[in-house]
Amino acid sequence: MTLLTDTPRPSSSLPPRAKRKRAWDKKFYWVATHAFGIALGVIFVLPIVFVLLTAVMKSDQAMSSSFWPSEWHFENFVEVFNRAPLLEYFTNSIIYSTLATAGALLSAIPAAYALSKIRWRGQTFFFMLTVAAMMLPPQVTIVPLYDMWVRLGLTGTIAPLIIPYFFFDAFSVFLLRQFFLTIPKDYIEAAKIDGCTEFQAMTRVLIPMAKPGIAATAMFCFLFTWNDYFGPLLYAGENQESWPLSLAIASFRGMHHVEWNLTMAATALIMAPVIILFVFAQKSFVKGITFTGVKG
Repeated sequence: MTLLTDTPRPSSSLPPRAKRKRAWDKKFYWVATHAFGIALGVIFVLPIVFVLLTAVMKSDQAMSSSFWPSEWHFENFVEVFNRAPLLEYFTNSIIYSTLATAGALLSAIPAAYALSKIRWRGQTFFFMLTVAAMMLPPQVTIVPLYDMWVRLGLTGTIAPLIIPYFFFDAFSVFLLRQFFLTIPKDYIEAAKIDGCTEFQAMTRVLIPMAKPGIAATAMFCFLFTWNDYFGPLLYAGENQESWPLSLAIASFRGMHHVEWNLTMAATALIMAPVIILFVFAQKSFVKGITFTGVKG
């Protein structure tokens, strides 16, 4: 007796019409399973597309009902450099973001190592202070800090924005501490058995293993300082030579409020370095965020 089974026929033996139907079914299934992600992607990409399209429009077409440029004016990206010293502002932003990121890592890595890999009295208390500092609104401390920088004569520069990162950044300490907890302590203990000090165990063992977490922390710090507007407005607003791009673009919009095409061209130039940085560092960034917080 022969048993009949409903085993699916291989795709090679299907007629062309059935093959097309199966291919469309796979496409519809993919769209259905990724619909939420596609919707979020469209929501995030549309503003960028709007900025880029407006940046290459004529001045009278920008911010009108027309979405697609009638003429493509790529010279707008060159014109913005004639209207404002963007290279100088770009240099200030690079100095601010780079030094602040370096300072945050130099101060946060040892602190996170002490909070995650060393047992000492008061460890939990100081970790709770770090979490409390993250939750503290900046408006609470801005007045005494501003008074201190005025007394030191550093207002009108970006020094008050950079120096604090070399001493303490609560978010960087918290993020690195959570990532360091995912690294087994056995590696540190083995290094100490081989004669390493705490500093050598941190620099030679922990830091190479924690590159994704360090990259994610650096990315967060760089993005925050690159887009920071309130700090530069408060401390460097009186000196135009110290303006970063975030503050300069707001003033550029005020000076050229009618020429939205030039404003969008300047905005696109400001977004470009951040997008390029994320494209090249996204693997380390995603990996660092994935593993951060696995252990508490």
